[in-house]
Amino acid sequence: MDIWQIVGLALIVTVIGVVLRQFRPEIALQLTILAGVTIFLLILGKIKIIIELLQNLADQASISSYYLLIVLKIVGIAYVSEFGAQICRDAGEGALASKVEIAAKVTVLILAIPIITAILESLIRLLG
Repeated sequence: MDIWQIVGLALIVTVIGVVLRQFRPEIALQLTILAGVTIFLLILGKIKIIIELLQNLADQASISSYYLLIVLKIVGIAYVSEFGAQICRDAGEGALASKVEIAAKVTVLILAIPIITAILESLIRLLG
Protein backbone atom coordinates (compact mmCIF):
# COMPACT_ATOMS: atom_id res chain seq x y z
CA MET A 1 0.00 0.00 0.00
CA ASP A 2 1.50 3.32 -0.93
CA ILE A 3 1.28 6.63 0.89
CA TRP A 4 -1.65 7.89 -1.20
CA GLN A 5 -3.81 5.00 -0.07
CA ILE A 6 -2.78 5.47 3.56
CA VAL A 7 -3.53 9.20 3.44
CA GLY A 8 -6.83 8.46 1.68
CA LEU A 9 -7.78 5.97 4.40
CA ALA A 10 -6.85 8.48 7.09
CA LEU A 11 -8.87 11.27 5.50
CA ILE A 12 -11.94 9.06 5.05
CA VAL A 13 -11.75 7.86 8.66
CA THR A 14 -11.25 11.46 9.83
CA VAL A 15 -14.38 12.67 8.04
CA ILE A 16 -16.43 9.72 9.28
CA GLY A 17 -14.99 10.23 12.77
CA VAL A 18 -15.96 13.90 12.86
CA VAL A 19 -19.53 13.04 11.92
CA LEU A 20 -19.73 10.09 14.34
CA ARG A 21 -18.23 12.11 17.20
CA GLN A 22 -21.38 14.25 17.29
CA PHE A 23 -23.67 11.27 17.84
CA ARG A 24 -21.53 8.35 19.09
CA PRO A 25 -18.14 9.56 20.40
CA GLU A 26 -17.17 6.11 21.72
CA ILE A 27 -17.53 4.57 18.26
CA ALA A 28 -15.61 7.46 16.69
CA LEU A 29 -12.70 6.80 19.05
CA GLN A 30 -12.74 3.07 18.28
CA LEU A 31 -12.80 3.81 14.56
CA THR A 32 -9.80 6.11 14.90
CA ILE A 33 -7.84 3.54 16.89
CA LEU A 34 -8.71 0.82 14.37
CA ALA A 35 -7.55 3.00 11.49
CA GLY A 36 -4.30 3.78 13.31
CA VAL A 37 -3.59 0.11 13.97
CA THR A 38 -4.45 -0.74 10.35
CA ILE A 39 -2.04 1.87 9.02
CA PHE A 40 0.66 0.64 11.40
CA LEU A 41 0.17 -2.94 10.19
CA LEU A 42 0.26 -1.82 6.57
CA ILE A 43 3.70 -0.26 6.96
CA LEU A 44 5.28 -3.23 8.74
CA GLY A 45 6.38 -4.67 5.38
CA LYS A 46 8.21 -1.44 4.58
CA ILE A 47 9.92 -1.54 7.95
CA LYS A 48 11.22 -5.05 7.21
CA ILE A 49 12.85 -3.75 4.01
CA ILE A 50 14.57 -0.96 5.95
CA ILE A 51 15.84 -3.37 8.58
CA GLU A 52 17.31 -5.67 5.91
CA LEU A 53 19.01 -2.72 4.22
CA LEU A 54 20.52 -1.53 7.50
CA GLN A 55 21.72 -5.06 8.27
CA ASN A 56 23.45 -5.27 4.89
CA LEU A 57 25.09 -1.87 5.42
CA ALA A 58 26.24 -2.89 8.90
CA ASP A 59 27.73 -6.10 7.51
CA GLN A 60 29.60 -4.19 4.81
CA ALA A 61 30.93 -1.66 7.34
CA SER A 62 31.91 -4.44 9.80
CA ILE A 63 29.68 -2.96 12.49
CA SER A 64 28.58 -5.38 15.17
CA SER A 65 25.00 -6.48 14.69
CA TYR A 66 24.65 -6.07 18.46
CA TYR A 67 24.80 -2.29 18.10
CA LEU A 68 22.52 -2.32 15.07
CA LEU A 69 19.97 -4.32 17.04
CA ILE A 70 20.08 -1.75 19.84
CA VAL A 71 19.54 1.12 17.39
CA LEU A 72 16.62 -0.73 15.77
CA LYS A 73 15.06 -1.37 19.18
CA ILE A 74 15.40 2.31 20.02
CA VAL A 75 13.75 3.34 16.75
CA GLY A 76 10.98 0.79 17.35
CA ILE A 77 10.37 2.09 20.86
CA ALA A 78 10.21 5.64 19.54
CA TYR A 79 7.61 4.74 16.90
CA VAL A 80 5.47 2.52 19.13
CA SER A 81 5.50 4.98 22.01
CA GLU A 82 4.58 7.87 19.70
CA PHE A 83 1.74 5.77 18.31
CA GLY A 84 0.53 4.91 21.82
CA ALA A 85 0.83 8.49 23.03
CA GLN A 86 -1.17 9.78 20.06
CA ILE A 87 -3.93 7.24 20.75
CA CYS A 88 -4.02 8.46 24.36
CA ARG A 89 -4.26 12.06 23.15
CA ASP A 90 -7.05 11.13 20.72
CA ALA A 91 -8.92 9.69 23.69
CA GLY A 92 -8.44 12.94 25.60
CA GLU A 93 -5.82 11.50 27.95
CA GLY A 94 -2.99 13.99 27.51
CA ALA A 95 -1.48 13.25 30.93
CA LEU A 96 -1.32 9.54 30.17
CA ALA A 97 0.25 10.30 26.78
CA SER A 98 2.98 12.25 28.57
CA LYS A 99 3.66 9.30 30.86
CA VAL A 100 4.01 7.00 27.84
CA GLU A 101 6.54 9.42 26.33
CA ILE A 102 8.53 9.63 29.57
CA ALA A 103 8.60 5.84 29.87
CA ALA A 104 9.85 5.61 26.28
CA LYS A 105 12.62 8.13 26.93
CA VAL A 106 13.80 6.23 30.00
CA THR A 107 13.71 2.94 28.09
CA VAL A 108 15.68 4.44 25.21
CA LEU A 109 18.28 5.79 27.62
CA ILE A 110 18.65 2.38 29.25
CA LEU A 111 19.02 0.68 25.87
CA ALA A 112 21.60 3.26 24.77
CA ILE A 113 23.95 2.57 27.70
CA PRO A 114 26.05 -0.04 25.81
CA ILE A 115 26.45 2.33 22.86
CA ILE A 116 27.39 5.25 25.12
CA THR A 117 29.87 3.00 26.95
CA ALA A 118 31.47 1.85 23.69
CA ILE A 119 31.82 5.46 22.50
CA LEU A 120 33.39 6.56 25.79
CA GLU A 121 35.79 3.59 25.76
CA SER A 122 36.83 4.49 22.22
CA LEU A 123 37.43 8.10 23.24
CA ILE A 124 39.52 7.01 26.22
CA ARG A 125 41.64 4.75 23.97
CA LEU A 126 42.13 7.60 21.50
CA LEU A 127 43.12 10.10 24.16
CA GLY A 128 45.12 7.89 26.46
